[in-house]
Parts: sequence; structure tokens; C-alpha cells
Amino acid sequence: MSISDLMSMTIAETGAAMRSGQISPTELTQACLDHIGRYDSQINSFLTVLTKEALDRAKRAEAEIASGNAQGPFHGIPYAVKDIYNTKGIRTTIGSSVFQDNVAKYDSTAVVRLNAAGGILIGKNHCLEFASGNHNKLYGEVRNPWNLDHTPGGSSSGSGASVAAGMVFGSMGSCTGGSIRGPASHNSIVGLKPTYGLVSRFGVFPLSWSIDHAGPMTRTVEDCAIMLGAVAGYDAQDPSSARVPIPDYQAALDGNIRGLRVGVPRELNETASPVVRDLIQRAIIVLQELGAEITEVSLPITGEYTGATGNIITWSEMAQVHAPWLEQLDDYTPMVQQKVRLGLVSPATMYHKAQQLRRLIQAEFTTALQSVDVLVSPVQNTPPGPIQQASIKGAEEAKPAGPSRAARGAADLSQTRPTNLTGQPAVSVPCGFSPEGLPVGLQISGRVFEDALVLKVAHAYEQATEWHNMHPNLVV
Repeated sequence: MSISDLMSMTIAETGAAMRSGQISPTELTQACLDHIGRYDSQINSFLTVLTKEALDRAKRAEAEIASGNAQGPFHGIPYAVKDIYNTKGIRTTIGSSVFQDNVAKYDSTAVVRLNAAGGILIGKNHCLEFASGNHNKLYGEVRNPWNLDHTPGGSSSGSGASVAAGMVFGSMGSCTGGSIRGPASHNSIVGLKPTYGLVSRFGVFPLSWSIDHAGPMTRTVEDCAIMLGAVAGYDAQDPSSARVPIPDYQAALDGNIRGLRVGVPRELNETASPVVRDLIQRAIIVLQELGAEITEVSLPITGEYTGATGNIITWSEMAQVHAPWLEQLDDYTPMVQQKVRLGLVSPATMYHKAQQLRRLIQAEFTTALQSVDVLVSPVQNTPPGPIQQASIKGAEEAKPAGPSRAARGAADLSQTRPTNLTGQPAVSVPCGFSPEGLPVGLQISGRVFEDALVLKVAHAYEQATEWHNMHPNLVV
């Protein structure tokens, strides 16, 4: 089996191959490390690569599997985490110069659980500064493996790019406005924002405590279900963690969606570019051919107020998070500075009003999902755009975001941010490419804690198409 063949396999496939003795965790981990060494100088998806630690853990996993103590489908699988997840004894930069020498004293709960499932942490993925902003002045730009001149999306940039490039089998991202699904869409992989409270955020540096979500990014829906099964569940260390039963997410992927009611939100779909609308419409036809019933629904409050509501809540909570480091605010990238400063001067009455609007958006989604089972919409309004080149010096001297840039940022989040505000599960699954060969994702969202149903629909669509079998052509 060649390295290229191995790197195009899935968690489910490699897990089965290891349990049958066709490949060992050590061989798999070394192949990932070799792949990173060969290609990541172009893509810049890792900030830290844990060569020795990963190989040591792989040897332990190999011995465990060989002795008949395989712990499940994730045992022996190399994975990564966005560099806002604490990893004990390992640098956790949060993508910022302020934390470039920060070494975490404990593991985040997600890392604890993935390691307990037999996973092999291979590295820390590049991300935008503090999971915000529009570039990283210290660590440079992450490039999209489908086209190195284009963005992989953010803020889980490195997570999306590394999974798409076959450097790692899965990565944990974070999502406040769309930072899991956006990079998933832009890199033609699967990214799940779980129901709020389903996956612990303990040990994950916050952006907006009431909106942040932690979730997996993988090559296929089944792989996403495997990772979710490993990390989901109550955690007393996370005040937002929910005590709910955890189903077998992988078992829910039976391919049968006949009779399922699929809602198409008019306001979300009409804002997409023509090329994205066309691909989403083709995806809806596939769902219909699989037996789903398609219904148009309306979310007028969501379409009108999501942007302002999300900004006010995020910036206000962001200001609170960053209060200990205000003396170092000048070291932040200009856009992150601006968000914190806006949060500092936003009156409490504005925050209160935004929370009222948030409840109206939640109610609107709840009402819509009484008549349908899931909602489908674009992930992003456009395919990934070109990277805006900026030297480190240029980034430091850049002007704060003006109205036009702010408007573009809001438009980028208009499809994904609503379910961050509502806390409902939403997944991005590949649904095609633009004429220029740039990826586009289909978003499927559902009722709170019906993550299994959302994954079931995504898997049925995925298996009826060929997009998940396509991989970027990497050239050294």
C-alpha cells in the first residue's frame, strides 16, 4: 500500500486495517509525519508537530491492539487539534504572539477523551489569532490544498487544510460563527458543529463563551461520527455541558432517509452566489431522489438580525475574556483589537437587546423544525476566495476593518452563524466544485441533540455522490 493510498483512506478504513493486522499504528503515524514533512511547507497547516510523542504513543497503541485490547474504531488513529486546545506540556499559542511561549499545564477534555479512545495526537493546527480576525501576523497564512492561492477558510484553517491534504485523519476545530463548517466547506471535507453542550469546551480558549462550540473535522461523515462518539458526553468541568444520553452515532448512518422532511430556508439560500445556489439545488435534488420530502420554509428574523446579534454578543463576551491582557492589546492584529475595543464600549443594554433577538431567532428555528426534520442551506455564499497577501510588516500596519470589510465578514458568516446562536447541530458535507475547481459545502442542521439525525442525512447524501472520493492533487 502506497503512502498516497494510505493518506486517502478514512478513519473507519484504517481502523479496520489495523485491527486485521494489515497496517500498524506506528506505520500509519510515520506515514502521516512523512506526509506533513513533504507537503506542509506549502500549506502551513501545523504550528507544532509532535514527532517523538506521536511515535511513542503509536508504539503503545500497536502493543495494545496486538494483544487484543483494541479500544474501538479510533484506536491507533493519528489526529490533530486546533491550537486553542490545551495540551499538557505542549505549546498552545492560540495563534497569537501574546501566547507564543505558552505551555499548557493540563489537557483539554477533548484531548483526554480522544487519547482515551486510543487516538494519537500528532500535532497542533494553525488557526487565526484568538480564533478571530482575518489573518495571522506571526505564523503566516494557511493555504488551501485545492488551490494554494486561495483561502482554506477560518478560523480552524489548519484543521481543514491538514485533513483535506491527507496529513491527518481528523482534527478538532472550534466554531463561534462558522469556524468549523467554513473551513470544511472550503476544503471539501466534513465538519460538524455539535449541539451546544454536547462536546466539552474545558481547556479550549474561549472567543465567546455562550456561542463557542467544539467539534470534529474529518474526511467523511462516518469518520465524523466516530470522533463525535469519542468526545461527546457530560463534563462537570464545563458549566455549559449537558447531561444527555449519547447514542451510537456511527450506527445511525443507515442510509435511509425516505420520508424525511427537509426544509429549505428561503432567506439563507437566496443570498448565495449563482454557482453555490446551483450546487445546493443539485444536492437538494439528490436528497429528493433518496426519498426525502422537500419543503420551503421562511426564517425572516434570522435573515435580518443574525449579523448584528452575533457581533454584539461575540464582541461583548470577547472583551470579558481578554480583560487580563488589555495592556497587551496593541500586540493583537488590528481586526482582533477592534473587536475587543468595540466590546469594551458596548453598553449592557445593547448586549441585553442582542440576547432578546437571539431568543427570537431560536424560536424561529424551533417553529420551522416542527414542520420539517432538518434544514439544508449553503455553508458559504461563495467558493473560497484568493488569499489576501500581507507581509508581517504589512499586517502590523494594516488599518482596522472598515465597513466594507466588516460587511464581507458578516456575509461570510450569514449561513453558519444562526445555528451558533441557537445551539443546534449543523454539519458541512462536500457538494461539488465551482468551474474553477474550488470546493463548496452543503449545510444540514437539525433540532438540538439530534446530531445523529443530522449526520444520518449527511451520510446518505455523501454516499449517493462522489465528492468525498476526490482529493487535492498535491505537488512538491
